Amino acid sequence: MATAMWKSAVIAEGNDTEIVEGNVYFAPSLVQQALLRPSTKTTTCPWKGECNYFDVVVNGEVNADAAWVYRDPKPAAAQVKNRVAFWRGVEVKR
Repeated sequence: MATAMWKSAVIAEGNDTEIVEGNVYFAPSLVQQALLRPSTKTTTCPWKGECNYFDVVVNGEVNADAAWVYRDPKPAAAQVKNRVAFWRGVEVKR
């Protein structure tokens, strides 16, 4: 079981995860979507493809660009498609 928390709020929790480069990618159904707000930030990974970010918002506090997703990854990263990962102070335990 993996859990992602920030400001004492559980953002994602469950067993349906993939681990890539040390990051835990949660299935969309495990993520509290109400705590995520789309960001305008994007980046490109040479082997995974284009990445889109979300702000994590808990009780009005914003952790900018603290979650990310690959909506249409390159074939080598197909296992993370639409899964959400976290950083920037979001504590992920597994």
